[in-house]
Amino acid sequence: MSTEFGPLIDRMARARRAELIALRHRLHQHPELSNRERTTSALVAGHLRSLGLDGVRTGIAGYGVVGVLRGGLPGDRVAALRADMDALPVAEASGLEFASTAIDDGYPGGPHPVSHACGHDCHTAVVLATAGVLAELRDRLPGTVVFVFQPAEEGPPLDETGGARAMLAAGALADPEPTMMFGMHVSPLPAGVVGYRAGTAYASSCVVRITITGLQVHGSTPWMGIDPMPAAAGIIGGIGELYRQVPAYHAVSVSVGHVEDAGRFNIIGQTVTLFGTIRCAVESDMHAVQQKLLRLAGHQAAAYGCTAETEFLQPVPSVVNRPQWIDAMLPTLSRILGPGRVVEVPLTLGYDDMSEFVNAFGGAYLSYGVQDTQMDADELRPLEGGRGLFPNHSPGFYADDDCLVDAVRVHAGVAVAHLAGEITVL
Repeated sequence: MSTEFGPLIDRMARARRAELIALRHRLHQHPELSNRERTTSALVAGHLRSLGLDGVRTGIAGYGVVGVLRGGLPGDRVAALRADMDALPVAEASGLEFASTAIDDGYPGGPHPVSHACGHDCHTAVVLATAGVLAELRDRLPGTVVFVFQPAEEGPPLDETGGARAMLAAGALADPEPTMMFGMHVSPLPAGVVGYRAGTAYASSCVVRITITGLQVHGSTPWMGIDPMPAAAGIIGGIGELYRQVPAYHAVSVSVGHVEDAGRFNIIGQTVTLFGTIRCAVESDMHAVQQKLLRLAGHQAAAYGCTAETEFLQPVPSVVNRPQWIDAMLPTLSRILGPGRVVEVPLTLGYDDMSEFVNAFGGAYLSYGVQDTQMDADELRPLEGGRGLFPNHSPGFYADDDCLVDAVRVHAGVAVAHLAGEITVL
C-alpha cells in the first residue's frame, strides 16, 4: 500500500518546501531553553490546529503538545512521530542570516545566549510539515498518526522536572497509545543521508553534581580555613582516569562541564560545586561508574579536610533500536531515499530521551545528515569548498535547508508504511 503513496508524498512534501523552510527559520530565530518553550509551543499548536487535526492537546509536562490525526479507513495501528523543541545556552556563530541573537535573562544561572545549536528547530519544522502532508491524505490512511512535540529534551533546570519521562507520566500517549515511535536527529552526516544503528544507538546518561565543602577564609591566610579548590582539582583530575576502571571495550565518558565557586579573588570560598555528566555505552555500567565517582570524590575531599556530596540526577536510559524494527524499516528507507543514502553508523555517547518513547512503544530513532561532509570509512570529513563540519552543540552548528524536504518524505513514508502493516514487529 505505502508504495502507491510514494509519488504523492514526494509531491506534497516538495510543495511544502517554502513553508517548511520558513517555519524552520522562524523557530531558529526565536529559540527557547528547556521548560521555557512557551512561544515555540504556541506556534506548534496553532499550526496543528490550522491543519484540522482531530485533536490538539497543549500544556503537557510544561509546554508539550500532542496532535492526533485519525485516518479515514479502519486500522488499529498508531504511528507516533516525535520532535523535540528546546534550544541550548550556546552563543550562535553560524553566520546565517537567520542566526539567533536571543538572550534569556531569567533562566537559572543566566543570562544565557540561546540558540538551536542541536538542530531541534529542524525536528519541529519537519514534523509540522509532515503533519500537513498526512492531513491531506487522511481519508486514505488506515489508522492514526500522533505528532509529539516534546519540551526539555536537553534537560530542565535541576530543580524542575520535564522531558519525555514527564510527558509519559502526564498521560501524553495514553490515548491513543502508539504502536510505533519514530524520529530522526539531525547530525553532521552528509546532507540527506540517514544513519541507523540496531541495538544501543545512544548512551545512557545522568547529570552529576558534586558539592565540595571546606571553611571560608581570607586568601592571605589559607591555613586558618579549609580550601575546597585543591579537592575540586583533584576530583577533576581523577575523573580523567575513571575510564581505566571499566572494561576497555565498554565506552564511558565522565566530563565536568561547569565549575561554580562561592569565593572571590581574595576569598577562599566555603564551597565549590562541579557539574558534569556520565555517559555509558553499556547501560549496566552506569551504577559501577557512579560508585567509583562517589569513592573518588569522597576520598579526594577527605584528603584536603573537606567533605563532598555527590548527586546523580536526571537519569536517561539508552536508546535501543531493536534489530527487528531496523530490519522492518530498511526497505522503506531505501525505497524513499535511493541507493547509498541509508548507512549504518557507530554508537554515539550522546544521549536522547527519545529512549523513553522507543523503550515503551517500539520503533526507532535514526540520524539524519544536514552538513557538507563526506564519509571516509567510519570517519566524517568536511567537503572541500563546503561549509565545514560542526558537531551538535557547537556554536558553528548548521543545517542545510534543502535536505529537510527529504526528512519530511522519510517521516511521512515511515508512518504510512507502519499503518499499512509494512513496518511492524509482532
